[in-house]
Amino acid sequence: MIVSSYNNLILKTPIVKATALALALCLQATLTFAIPPVTPSDTTRNYLPVEKKADSLIVIKESNVTFPEIFSGTEQHTIDYIEKFSVNRKGYLIRTYNRSKKIFPKVAAIFKKYDVPKEFQVLIALESGFNPNAVSSAGAVGYWQIMDNVAKEYGLKIATANKNEKKKLAKNEKKTNKKATVIDERKDFKRSTHVAARYLRDRCRNLNNDWLLIAASYNWGVGNVWNAMERTGKKNPTFWDIKNYLPAETKSYVMNFITLNVVFNNFEKFSKNELQFRTITSKVESGAFNAEMLSISL
Repeated sequence: MIVSSYNNLILKTPIVKATALALALCLQATLTFAIPPVTPSDTTRNYLPVEKKADSLIVIKESNVTFPEIFSGTEQHTIDYIEKFSVNRKGYLIRTYNRSKKIFPKVAAIFKKYDVPKEFQVLIALESGFNPNAVSSAGAVGYWQIMDNVAKEYGLKIATANKNEKKKLAKNEKKTNKKATVIDERKDFKRSTHVAARYLRDRCRNLNNDWLLIAASYNWGVGNVWNAMERTGKKNPTFWDIKNYLPAETKSYVMNFITLNVVFNNFEKFSKNELQFRTITSKVESGAFNAEMLSISL
């Protein structure tokens, strides 16, 4: 028989005494585990992690594309378009680059005389594909696809489409038995390139040296570009401000103007399939933990 009080345990038999002693030891061990003593000199602690580090990123492939300086700041607007074009039109880009090797240096030399950036040399590829006999549905002719009114304004001799003059030429051919020579200087590389350079120089002056607006004006006409600029309601709108007011052809024209320059500026890497347009990263879950630990005395 065990009689207990708050302060004492009275043990009447050896068996009961042993049982009571075991219970007391278990209770003491439980209390020691639940409320560990905090002693700075304690060297018997085991540590458990309580906080996981944030996931980290590793770079798999780093971007190596270099934009020409005049297109600095357009990267976010254009990188998707350039990358897609470089994949879908790779054959065209390679053919155009190879054909440009002889012509671009000549164009750049003429443009330099008029302080026109050499990047505008790609317009000859976009306009005519280097074909002097190219004629558009709108009537633009030659390497630089110059319209009649622009040719006359800048002093180029052009082949007229006037019916009366054609009849006169036909009569002269009958009298002389010689075919009349029709001169159209838009098909002359040197003369037409000088006119293209002068035209671009003039657009630089009245479009505040905004290269993309200048490219847009070459395709759509400076008057139309001015009207689009006014519609934005901004004092000095950029190409990106007027983009929604442009026809689809002009939007593509300007984006292709940028694309050809970027790809040709990185052509060696592009031709070897080593051109990387964006940095590719991968998220890695970290198994490491920080230095904050929970200590438990056993």
